[in-house]
Amino acid sequence: MSHTFYELGILFFTYSFLGWLAETAVATIKVKDFRNRGFASGPFCFVYGFTGALLTVFLQDLRKDALFLFLGSMAVATAVEWFTGKMLERMKWKKWWDYSDKKWNYDGYICPQYSLLWGALGFLAVRYGNGIILGVYRSLPEILRKGAVLGLAAVGVVDFLGSFMWIYHIEEKIPRILGWNHRLQRWTFYLASKVSGRIEKRMGRSYPAILPGREEEKEKAGEKCSFVQVFWLFVIGAFAGDIVETIFCRITAGVWMSRSSLVWGPFSVVWGLAIALVTVLLYKDRDKQEHHIFWVGLFLGGAYEYICSVFTEIVFGKVFWDYSAMPFNLGGRINLLYCFFWGIAAVVWIKGLYPKVARLIDAILRKTGWILTSFTIIFMVFNIWVSMLALVRYDTRAEGKTAVHGWEQIMDEHFDDGRMERIYPNAIRQ
Repeated sequence: MSHTFYELGILFFTYSFLGWLAETAVATIKVKDFRNRGFASGPFCFVYGFTGALLTVFLQDLRKDALFLFLGSMAVATAVEWFTGKMLERMKWKKWWDYSDKKWNYDGYICPQYSLLWGALGFLAVRYGNGIILGVYRSLPEILRKGAVLGLAAVGVVDFLGSFMWIYHIEEKIPRILGWNHRLQRWTFYLASKVSGRIEKRMGRSYPAILPGREEEKEKAGEKCSFVQVFWLFVIGAFAGDIVETIFCRITAGVWMSRSSLVWGPFSVVWGLAIALVTVLLYKDRDKQEHHIFWVGLFLGGAYEYICSVFTEIVFGKVFWDYSAMPFNLGGRINLLYCFFWGIAAVVWIKGLYPKVARLIDAILRKTGWILTSFTIIFMVFNIWVSMLALVRYDTRAEGKTAVHGWEQIMDEHFDDGRMERIYPNAIRQ
């Protein structure tokens, strides 16, 4: 079952509020004092809302299979928890939560106890919670439904921006945002503190580890990956991934076939995004042991490939890979063997290839500056955009729809079915 933007919006804010309520209640009970555990100043834990919406979109095909729905919820929610912790650490160079005192924890951000809890909560949300929430939501008049979602979105955006500005100490630059935040807080559920003064105090009480060490923060800021570096990692990863997959298909299947995601050039977007993402998350951990990076790569790679599979099927109506014939697969979208491959690839990349590629990128930037980078950005954006249009038109042509708009006629002229089948030989229409 597909959901509208407004339905996903109400699920997002409902789960954000329920997550904030649960986190705040648990923390308050532990310390015998009120503690707001949300990132923003309002009654929201946005990571819960994001995870709830993500599970709703990507695990609908597992809704009737209790075991796989539980396992899928556990995997996706744990991946989101680890990713969120890492990104927040990159922002403040401190851990916002730490499970290091729990058995079998990983990196201090995830542990089996909470992963099992996330699996159970995700199962309940997708199997039962969504139906209850959307049932109540759909019983309201349409104008009230849409107004509620848009109103909550406005509150959430301003609330989030206020906290984000505090993180980067830029609250004095946009005082109007903080003024709106202060006024909107009076209409939210329980919080009434001033944003500019109280957010830091509240965060300090709930996450005392993030406040000290600003000098250390400045010293480490220079080690972050810049946008240009991440972009070139994406391009190089997309190119290398396409070559690797093409050779792999030749060896295993005995045929040469296109493995590109784009209509121009040997570029695999899935690989490019994976390389960029794993580098941003793990380049600071490159001195850790290989087994650490391997398990992170295995786990995140599997979750990433699953999400990409569902996303491309929903958006383009095509299945670009299907592992149903392989053992230990999950819905044909991922399988254990390739998850192990993701883990090995993460180790090889972070430990061996990344330092060399980083030097290559530095050499490119020194010799060409922004000239080659600007040209490549324009080319890749245009390439991705045209590829999306070509895939959408490829799908509508299969449905027997004639070209009405100008862009559809252009796609029919330059990217007919024969050419699209050569570029995407494994694309199966659903």
